[in-house]
Amino acid sequence: MAVIDINADLGEGFGVWELGDDLALLDVITSANVACGFHAGDPLIMRRVCAAAVERGVTIGAQVSYRDLAGFGRREMDVAPPELTAEVLYQVAALDGIARTEGGRVAYVKPHGALYNRVARDDVQARAVADAVRAYDPSLPLLTLAGSAVRDVAEGLTVVAECFADRAYTPSGRLVSRREPGAVVHDRDAVVQRAVRMAVEGTVVSVDGGEVALDARSMCVHGDTPGAVELARSVRAALSEAGVALEPFA
Repeated sequence: MAVIDINADLGEGFGVWELGDDLALLDVITSANVACGFHAGDPLIMRRVCAAAVERGVTIGAQVSYRDLAGFGRREMDVAPPELTAEVLYQVAALDGIARTEGGRVAYVKPHGALYNRVARDDVQARAVADAVRAYDPSLPLLTLAGSAVRDVAEGLTVVAECFADRAYTPSGRLVSRREPGAVVHDRDAVVQRAVRMAVEGTVVSVDGGEVALDARSMCVHGDTPGAVELARSVRAALSEAGVALEPFA
């Protein structure tokens, strides 16, 4: 039987600004990537999401980012490895402390946005992120793109491969840049079909029509796109109907 985790990015508001329906998504997903304040999120939001996740039995992950609130963490930055390691460590520790006050804990780490894409191809930045996780708690898995450079530098860590139901893929297995048209798949039926194929067959059709192998243990559904909650519910229902077991990886 195929087994998959469904994750989503949560807590991505800031102050009075809100993005997505965190509570509704927590009723659908099995793992929550909680923003730690560097690309979005603030202490109050972090605490609120952690409390709701614990209440629903959803696994909490730290979604770490470049320090880029204005750009929502989607602008690539050149950060010196020691500084990046310290900033990732800061984010994980902050969220874990808040999660523990609510009866939970951080169970994994996932980079966000530009950092996520950078560590997939840049072993220097990937090593800096891995060093932070290792320093804080080497038992924490690192969630990253299937085929990411993280696998080559994360000595002693567990690296978990992730796929995206609603993102377009290049022939090399990378995500199509959000600057390009068609980077996000909005058609509900297409997303659902892709999700089932990813979970059952371990493949996805790339933008050139070719087949890319993924072998992913976790599947991301975005919470900041139109109709995100209903789309996530449709993906979950389709996976269950296909006989896929829905279980967190951490």
